Amino acid sequence: MISEKMRPLVDNNSVIRVMFEEGKRLAAIYGAENVYDFSLGNPNVPAPDEVKEAILEILDEEESTFVHGYMSNAGYEDVRKTIAQSLNDRFQTNFGGDNILMTVGAASGLNVILKTILNPGEEVIAIAPYFVEYGNYVANYDGRLVVVPPNTVDFQPDLEGLESRITAKTKAVIINTPNNPTGVVYSDATLRRMAEILKKKEQEFGSMIVLISDEPYRELAYDGVEVPYVTKYYRDTVVCYSYSKSLSLPGERIGYLVIPDELSGSREIFTAASIANRVLGSVNAPSLMQRVVKRCIEKGATVNLAAYDRNRNRLYDGLKECGFSCIRPEGAFYLFVKSPVEDEKEFCSRASSHNLLLVPGSSFACPGYVRIAYCVSYEQIERSMPAFRALAREYGLVGE
Repeated sequence: MISEKMRPLVDNNSVIRVMFEEGKRLAAIYGAENVYDFSLGNPNVPAPDEVKEAILEILDEEESTFVHGYMSNAGYEDVRKTIAQSLNDRFQTNFGGDNILMTVGAASGLNVILKTILNPGEEVIAIAPYFVEYGNYVANYDGRLVVVPPNTVDFQPDLEGLESRITAKTKAVIINTPNNPTGVVYSDATLRRMAEILKKKEQEFGSMIVLISDEPYRELAYDGVEVPYVTKYYRDTVVCYSYSKSLSLPGERIGYLVIPDELSGSREIFTAASIANRVLGSVNAPSLMQRVVKRCIEKGATVNLAAYDRNRNRLYDGLKECGFSCIRPEGAFYLFVKSPVEDEKEFCSRASSHNLLLVPGSSFACPGYVRIAYCVSYEQIERSMPAFRALAREYGLVGE
């Protein structure tokens, strides 16, 4: 028998993963080239050449017992220093290696910081639409997720809604920018006002409220849009980062936490987070990939933004021509499209009859929309356009 805590997770298995499995089933029937799977944020863009070069160099040049061995639970010191210096150079911050804690991707980083700070019954606020797993991560530590409803005008956070939901039990607020699923980048004005609200509430309740910035899509921003660095706005900030998207390494599970000196009780929190890294079962972030990250930073490895931008433009323009309504994403690799009917799950079901696999917005606490992941091949997007047009005709969005 499974535990009572696991039962709701089994009953509510991620719709994204279910759609991904459905894609594999349909591909076996119709052929992979005839199934248009836009469900999972799994980068189709290859990892930069520097990743392979770094792996080969490390295995050739460094002692295997060092490369594959244990290190501090926080990660290799030289890797952490390299990351800190890179952040300082890019964002005019002032971090050192002892502000960086290597993690098994951003998901593990979120779990590490939540385990570190969250007591049973305390509240964590998420702003819809948000990544579906946030609620599960908070529940892991018997916290309570409080949701700010979406602002569907421009998908910037509803700051009045945020302020009204902060209570004496609020321990953290999670933000995600560039955002999954909308592709929106939270603006300078949004972050300044958010910081003012959190500072006021900290004073009102006499307690720390940690702003957790989940940033796996930081490097994926288009048209010169700047993604503000959140620690510069609010002192009690922790950043969760992953190389899954920026280096196309989702399966390697490598990322880090930034725990700034300005954070209240930062040294105690860093020590506790290092221990949480161990007791959650990770022990440390993957050793080889830590070494790879260091060399990739030194070599200046960057994401192939042009490939994602090409996909973004083709899919956005194609869907608009079909009569669908969506905002133009500024970052990440998702389009958030308004369903032509109120029940977006019905729309997703109709889409699947055309072998189009989309994720319902209710999975992100934003019903009435669907998420389309365009981190696929450009050829898939081109092949999918007749299917999208046929779907649009069923809803009277375009003529015959």
